[in-house]
Amino acid sequence: MTTITNTTAEKANSAENPSGQQTIKPVKKLRLKSLDALRGFDMFWILGGEALFAALLVLTGWAGFKWFDAQMHHSAWHGFTFYDLIFPLFIFLSGVALGLSPKRLDKLPLPQRTPLYKHAIKRLLLLLLFGVIYNHGWGTGAPFAIGEVRYASVLGRIAFAWFFCALLVWHTSLRTQIITAVSVLVGYALLQTFPFITLNGSGAFSATGSINAAVDTLLLPGGTYQNAAVDPEGILSTIPAVVNALFGVFVGHFIVKPHIKGEWFKVGVLTASGIALIVLGWLISPLIPVNKTLWTSSFTLVTAGWSILLLALFYAIIDVVKVQRWAFFFTVIGCNSIVIYIASSIVNWKYTAQSLFGGVIASLPNNVQALAGVIALLLVQWLVLYWMYKRGIFVKV
Repeated sequence: MTTITNTTAEKANSAENPSGQQTIKPVKKLRLKSLDALRGFDMFWILGGEALFAALLVLTGWAGFKWFDAQMHHSAWHGFTFYDLIFPLFIFLSGVALGLSPKRLDKLPLPQRTPLYKHAIKRLLLLLLFGVIYNHGWGTGAPFAIGEVRYASVLGRIAFAWFFCALLVWHTSLRTQIITAVSVLVGYALLQTFPFITLNGSGAFSATGSINAAVDTLLLPGGTYQNAAVDPEGILSTIPAVVNALFGVFVGHFIVKPHIKGEWFKVGVLTASGIALIVLGWLISPLIPVNKTLWTSSFTLVTAGWSILLLALFYAIIDVVKVQRWAFFFTVIGCNSIVIYIASSIVNWKYTAQSLFGGVIASLPNNVQALAGVIALLLVQWLVLYWMYKRGIFVKV
């Protein structure tokens, strides 16, 4: 991992150019404030925000919070909740960043391409490693037996999705990328509907009868999540996740187009596109169920649609209307999202929050303590990220 600050970057530039002569600077890539804010909003729920509604239910007794709390848990199998969106939304946003400044490398000399290739491979391997660390964190550590290690991970899927999406962006046209996305969705749907290999006859979209389960059982090294036949970050289901990143690339391409009809036109198109994808996903759900673990094509469409809608909302408020102060809280999280995610499995934030605020929380009425505990947990993590943000410490992979 590389820690980059503005001061460090300036020193590096001086070292590379000791003569002081003017050098050609790379084109500054567009960075949407809404992108960092939405990434932070996405991570907020993983850091402890998902417990807010249960705490509010205890505080108020309002039955409506039961529905909100239910949205903070993954679907048992088929179906969709807000919490199912968090993972694909992060992948989508990594694609948006690629689309905002797409680079074609295929016609450049190899020496000019090599640094980017090295960076992509290094990023892939580091995220795979950090994914294993995250899997076996929580005070247990990775098993000594290599065969018991769980290699598939959330960070691993993010790594593969970004890696293959980047290769497409660097070496193919936008038209080819669109054809690839459609082909993957259709091909993957057919493969799941008519599997050529299964573990049993329980059904093509079941936990043990899916082709995903068969492939993971036969080919996935190490253990699986909760020792299930199919791993939620398994081999086959990583393929359509690349399409989530590609949808982000398409949105990034669209946003950086010249302002022919204005920013609100872009917001309108994004909103319409998001709704269309959601509708299409649910229309095919009777045939291809919306399922996160199998990452079905309908799930890809529904999550891509909601991702686009959320980005359109954040983009309209933050980058178009310029109402930005409220988003600072999420921006601080979004600028170091990977760091705080990994830290959540190796740092006992609850212990730290209890050590700092336990006495205050205990002095509050019983029905307030749960909410105060959640706020304390979030505050401790946010203050660490704020300290990094104020010092220009942005850790990237």
